[in-house]
Amino acid sequence: MVCTLGRGGRVTEQGRMGKLLLFVSSVLLCCCRTTRAEIFTSIGQMTDLIYTEKELVQSLREYIKAEESKLAAVKSWANKLDALTRVSTADPEGYLAHPVNAYKLMKRLNTEWSELESLVLQNPADGFVSNMSVHRQYFPDEEDETGAAKALMRLQDTYQLDSEAFSKGKLPGVHSNAVLTVDDCFDMGKTAYNDADYYHAVLWLQQALKQLDDGEEAVVSKADILDYLSYSVYQMGDLPRAIELTRRLVAIDPSHQRAGGNLRYFEQLLMKQLREMNQDYQPPSEEPIQLGTYSRPKDHLPERDSYEALCRGEGIQMTEARRSRLFCRYHDGKRNPRLLLKPVREEDEWDSPHIVRYLDSLSDEEIEKIKELAKPRLARATVRDPKTGVLTTANYRVSKSAWLEGEEDPIIDRVNQRIEDITGLTVETAELLQVANYGVGGQYEPHFDFSRKDEPDAFKRLGTGNRVATFLNYMSDVEAGGATVFPDFGAAIWPRKGTSVFWYNLFRSGEGDYRTRHAACPVLVGSKWVSNKWIHERGQEFRRPCGLTEVD
Repeated sequence: MVCTLGRGGRVTEQGRMGKLLLFVSSVLLCCCRTTRAEIFTSIGQMTDLIYTEKELVQSLREYIKAEESKLAAVKSWANKLDALTRVSTADPEGYLAHPVNAYKLMKRLNTEWSELESLVLQNPADGFVSNMSVHRQYFPDEEDETGAAKALMRLQDTYQLDSEAFSKGKLPGVHSNAVLTVDDCFDMGKTAYNDADYYHAVLWLQQALKQLDDGEEAVVSKADILDYLSYSVYQMGDLPRAIELTRRLVAIDPSHQRAGGNLRYFEQLLMKQLREMNQDYQPPSEEPIQLGTYSRPKDHLPERDSYEALCRGEGIQMTEARRSRLFCRYHDGKRNPRLLLKPVREEDEWDSPHIVRYLDSLSDEEIEKIKELAKPRLARATVRDPKTGVLTTANYRVSKSAWLEGEEDPIIDRVNQRIEDITGLTVETAELLQVANYGVGGQYEPHFDFSRKDEPDAFKRLGTGNRVATFLNYMSDVEAGGATVFPDFGAAIWPRKGTSVFWYNLFRSGEGDYRTRHAACPVLVGSKWVSNKWIHERGQEFRRPCGLTEVD
């Protein structure tokens, strides 16, 4: 016999009593379907009711315990989040500048608040559900949480950070209370596992197991962690360790539906490999799995290693001979009237190709206005498809951007004019001022700003020729990471608020300078704001005349 209880509304003391009475009545109806006459004519049946009553009392106590447990869980949630939101709302941008905080915010809103909603819905709280419904449209979804997890893995790779450092909030030059729990690490590992990224799955599942072995409490079981970890280690080609982990799983849960079969398969496969190689069995290393235990799989980017080394400040090819050729000067834009009385300070960042930095090119007031105009329009940054010329999103560019026209505000017009004055190039044919914000793990992998010969239609729709030069404004300092690097010649340029860097993408002949392939390194800690102006060929005929050779 199935007995379903009705659902009440908001819980009050009076409502609680009503619900208890409803509960008792419902159980009585389920258990006592005989008539009153039948009850009194059968002592046997009456004695049965004694035991029924005992069961009712036990059920009633279980119901009260469940109600109290649920209320205690909700109170615990409220206390924890109250303390958390006091910290986060005191300095939202500073709080989100730490990548672990940004990831955990994604995770809380996408996963944990939904779990709380399910808990409350066991006895619906109309106000809470209504509020959740209103705000849910603004919540991050599964894709956002996955993206935030992958951002942490990207930072882990680029800056060679082990999972333990991340889980304890220990980043270069930064230490905070932003920690990852066993369940956080497990979810990170599962995200990688579901993406068939077994390299990162191993790193994070191993960290989850370590923290659990150290006595940290968790919702996830050790058996679940070992299940995912053992298979991920197998996928990394480490059969001895996969066998050892699977044996631990079988010892914990002998009835596990996959563990026994996996163990037999792994052992048979290892014996076969040893016979084929005529080798004896070697027990797995007792060293814990950590960064460097397994080789990171190669990907689509040929200069991955040099690019990431530059992001860490390694491999920079700044020799003493090159440094001696770098100078600083006052720049008046070839006696431009607007710069004569107040020339800009110009510093050489690199000699060949020539990259310069302009100091105090943007004021704090201008920066704040540009950010204010851009924030409502920030959307996933796009790249121009080389085949179609259409803007589209790409996995190698992770940021949000907006485009601002000069007519929108006098400050935008003033910034555009300043770029023209400093560079001596017309911005009439340039693209709009693009504003970009790189948050947690935000990056733009190595790319060319100009279109190559195999991309003839990249800027055809604009009708202004190729991108002859790039003017990049740094609108924030970045606590860690976020450099602009040039892997071809080993240069790294670090963000400095209010400064701008400038370089030519094309030689005077119109041929592309392939040395200018560059990247925006992932932001490790902080929020990176930039704006840039891509200046095109049309209109520069007399401002930057053609050279006599292909590489002038």
